[in-house]
Amino acid sequence: MSRAVWLVIAGIVSVQLGASFAKDLFGTISPTALVWLRLATSALILAAIARPRLRGRSGRDWQVAVAFGLCLGLMNWAIYQSFSRIPLGIAVTLEFIGPLALAVVGSRRARDLVWVGLALVGVALLGAERAELDLVGVLFALVAGAAWAAYILLSASTGRRWPGFDGLAVASVIAAVVLAPAAIVAGGTTLLEAHVLLIGTVIGVLSSVIPYSFELVALRTLRPSVFGILMSLEPAAAALAAAAVLGELLSAWQCLAIACVVVASIGATRTGGPVHHEPAPD
Repeated sequence: MSRAVWLVIAGIVSVQLGASFAKDLFGTISPTALVWLRLATSALILAAIARPRLRGRSGRDWQVAVAFGLCLGLMNWAIYQSFSRIPLGIAVTLEFIGPLALAVVGSRRARDLVWVGLALVGVALLGAERAELDLVGVLFALVAGAAWAAYILLSASTGRRWPGFDGLAVASVIAAVVLAPAAIVAGGTTLLEAHVLLIGTVIGVLSSVIPYSFELVALRTLRPSVFGILMSLEPAAAALAAAAVLGELLSAWQCLAIACVVVASIGATRTGGPVHHEPAPD
């Protein structure tokens, strides 16, 4: 495999390890406070790297950046709320329905209905074991998926209006600022503890800085279709990371459900547009 492929795979592993480590800490700090620490860390690092130029921006530029930031914050907050309630692999699988639906809607091929059907089979298999799943956790994962789809659309507009990482850096700052009041209420004085700040920094690096950097380099030489197929492995990677770090072992039916969504995502990517072209958000 090429160096670019390995970089994408390493980014996927980093994202899911970061999510697993974050979930393991929910007993110490609330999901809201922890996701804010992650967003704040990535915002500070991205802003330092990009040093976005803010002067001379039009009102429309700022509207797009604010909308992008709100989607980024909602997506991360919702998926962390889901992580705290249902297994990581299932949460990411349900979240992935958002970009998968976007890829299929963007295609005009009738055969893409096959991939829709396969994804629905996966969701139905998860629903068959609904007694083991917290409904609120499922809903949070679906909200995160919808926000992810909006994030993908807004990222294109942001990229056209803000060069390089400027738009992402600004959006990350906006997301961190908007979520700050809720994080302060949820985290309280815990947010001032040195080990909590260190943990948040590590998770921010694992879940945002490393994958963003690796994928930026990889996309210089990797075809978007190949990138989309690799990113379709996210649900399976999440399940494996959760099993290794958290001991979350899924049933055979749940593994089959994840496989259905992964195959549907790969199929939609190959026959239509790529599922997404942005760094993984969870």
